Amino acid sequence: MAAYDISEEKCFLQPEEQVFQAVLGAIAGLEGKVIEQDDSERKIKAYFPKTILGNTLGDRTHLLIDCLLDAEGTKISVLGYPVDAVQRKLMFGVRKGVTRKVITWFWAHVDHRLK
Repeated sequence: MAAYDISEEKCFLQPEEQVFQAVLGAIAGLEGKVIEQDDSERKIKAYFPKTILGNTLGDRTHLLIDCLLDAEGTKISVLGYPVDAVQRKLMFGVRKGVTRKVITWFWAHVDHRLK
């Protein structure tokens, strides 16, 4: 894992389909785009631009999202990292805190959609 990667997991009590739809809604709500989606594996690759909801962040971000059934409910694991204009992973020149902010907003949107 590179220095700029952020990996997190969260578990939700709701059914897998409901959580998966909340994830898709959170991506759309944050003006992101689904680049790849595997419905059978419940995996999503999402792209977020430099500006989200009128806030200029300075870097673009990819999130790799997996929804998995867990003994406690549905677990979402997220791997986020900054990308350049042609969506290649950035290895230097990254603005501090951008990926963290996108992931924090993503969790907030998922939580909101599941309430």
